[in-house]
Parts: sequence; structure tokens; C-alpha cells
Amino acid sequence: MAGGVGSRFWPVSRAVLPKQFLDILNTGESLLQSTYNRFVKFIPPQNIFVITTGEYVSLVEQHLPALNPANILSEPSRKNTAPCIAYMAFKLAVRNPDASFIVAPADHLIMDEPAFEAACKKALHFVQTNSCLVTLGIQPTYPNTGYGYIQYNHEEVGEGIFKVKTFTEKPNLELAKVFLASGDFLWNSGIFIWKVKDILEAFEAFMPEMYELFYGEKEKMDTIEEEAALSFIYPQCSNISIDYGIMEKASNVKIIPSSFGWSDLGTWNAAYENMEKDYLGNAVHGDNTMVIDATRNIVHVPHDKLVVLQGLDDFVIVDTKDILLICKKEKEQEIKDYMAEVKRNKGDKFL
Repeated sequence: MAGGVGSRFWPVSRAVLPKQFLDILNTGESLLQSTYNRFVKFIPPQNIFVITTGEYVSLVEQHLPALNPANILSEPSRKNTAPCIAYMAFKLAVRNPDASFIVAPADHLIMDEPAFEAACKKALHFVQTNSCLVTLGIQPTYPNTGYGYIQYNHEEVGEGIFKVKTFTEKPNLELAKVFLASGDFLWNSGIFIWKVKDILEAFEAFMPEMYELFYGEKEKMDTIEEEAALSFIYPQCSNISIDYGIMEKASNVKIIPSSFGWSDLGTWNAAYENMEKDYLGNAVHGDNTMVIDATRNIVHVPHDKLVVLQGLDDFVIVDTKDILLICKKEKEQEIKDYMAEVKRNKGDKFL
């Protein structure tokens, strides 16, 4: 899934070039390229699909020249993850109704790729013989308030696979500490594995209106009429995540506790945690940055610009050709609010 705008990485992530097309961590690859290269090691390229919005199709083609353009799917509008997944499920149902598939965001960091591959293969094997919806849960390492949490039953239903009890969206710090101490909760990675027929049954049961919209146009899926069908369907779809729409309601959700160096890279703090730092704890992207008497900052500036930073502690400093952001790291969750203020005062020019 590569259709988001990555607003919490503003001002580097912009509407014309969102974060999945950026090299956030200075690795030499965009996040989308890293995701593709991770999956192509164990999924044939003809079985990899990228779903994005129409405005980003050409960017996907530029970043993934080896991918068949027919495997780049265009949504008419952004409607969160549920319509996106319904679209893919109905399209695959035409090609192979017995297929299983993995749903993954294009902008996550995964450090231990062999462990990730093993978890995906375990899930794919399990769903072949079990009618269920599987998610990969991440062993929490600290009480993060920016992630969703999943509570699970410790009795195995398969080797290393457990039944999900509850979903909780982004708790406050005190609740996150309770979750961590209990040992019963995992972070919600947003990576799902299931059979086509099982997720379609879940849509029919829990999101019948959306199911009927797609079902009524299913004969057009994977034909030259697909684009017209989507243009009819999407304006009528709810803007809702698969978590709210299905996962929190279904009784057949299973989870695989995993540790593969995961981060959803949703915020500048998440990037900071995964970047190299100097001896004062500063994570710097910018070849001509000089840090003097400053600690624990994340700095993202152009390589050809001289930046002298003195006296700041725990700040996000981001400089682009037309925007400079200086923000306390603890306030980064409010960047979306700052963008709303910019929109009100300056229009869309800086978004």
C-alpha cells in the first residue's frame, strides 16, 4: 500500500513527493524500494502489486522500474485501508479465488529481513489450512503511545500463533505502561496475511455496504472496465481502516508475535530511533552540518547547505528549499496541527 501522504514527516514529505518515495534514513533507497526489495526475495515479482493513488503511479514506475506497470494499481481517491484491501481481494478473486496474500504498508522499516520472511511464510502456511485473519504483532520494547496495541491469549493455536483478544488504538502513556508490564500486548504492525475468500467473508459480515459495492462490480475487475468500476465504487465507500472495519470485530483473528527490527517510521522520532547518531545523540542528515553544544536532535537538511546548530536539545530541525521547521521532539505529534494552520494561513502551497 503506497498511497499515503506521510503528513507527520512534513515538510520533507509533501503531497507531491510523500515519504514512501523518500530516503528518510539515508540508506540509498526510498522506503518503497526497500519494501519491494524485501518481498521480492520470497515473492515472485509477478505476484507483487503496489496500490497507490493516480497521482503517484508515475512515481511508483520510476522507483520500481522492474515491476510490471500492470501490477501498479491506481485508486481514484484515498479512502484509508479497508477499500484498498477490498479492491485487491476482489481483483485477486478473479485471478485465483484460492489465493492468499500479504498486506503491507510501503513505508515501514524492517531490520531483520530473514526473521520477517520467516514470519510471513509461517502465516501463509497457517492460513492455507485455517480460516482466519492473521496479523504480525511486534514485541513492544517501551510504552510507545503512537502505536496500536493488540492483546492476545497465550495458548497457542499453532506453533508460535495465538488468538487475538482485543485491539486498542494509541493508548495514553499510563495505559501503554500497563500494557507493557502485563506481557499480554503486542504492537500492531499493520501487516496482515489471509486467504482471499476469508477476507471477503469478513467484508461481507462486518462491512456489508462496502462488500456489496465491490460485489456489484466484480465482473469488471481485472478487465478494461476496472477503472470505470472503481470510479463508481470509491465515492460511495466509507473512509475507514481495516482495523476499525474488520479486525476489531472478527472472532477469527490470530497473531504471530514477532521481533524483526520493525518501525512504522510514522514520525520524526521513529526515524531518530533508527538513524546513526553522534556522541551527543544527534541524528544528522546533511553533509555540511556543524553541531556545537547540542544534544539528542534530529537534523534533516540539504547536503549542500552549511548549517551551524548550537544550544538546542531534543529538537526536530528540518530544512527544505521553501520551509524550515524547528519543533520540540515531544511536540511532533502536533505537526499535523501545524500543517492545518499553514493551510488556513497560506493555502496549499506549502503542503
